[in-house]
Amino acid sequence: MTLDGVFGALADPTRRALLTTLLEQGAATATDLAQPLPITRQAVVKHLQVLAHADLARCSRQGREVRWSAHPAPLGDAAEWLVRTGADWDRRLGRLQEAVSGGSTSA
Repeated sequence: MTLDGVFGALADPTRRALLTTLLEQGAATATDLAQPLPITRQAVVKHLQVLAHADLARCSRQGREVRWSAHPAPLGDAAEWLVRTGADWDRRLGRLQEAVSGGSTSA
């Protein structure tokens, strides 16, 4: 999955909450995940499918139950991109600050 898919999936607060719950509490059914939320189980399943499409969650069948679990590996790629991009901006802003302060004269 691309970074666009990861960031798109994480853009929604409900999906972030679901992913956080899965990371903290482990595998769960959509019914379990829906209980504390103000949305239906079907809405939770749709959010989980978006997370799965971004490879942030996976489902497995255990008998009649479908259990969802977090797959955090793509978060590492996203964090790496953020760090690299932040460092690039820091360098650019540093050069801009040098150019602005180096070009000004004191009266």
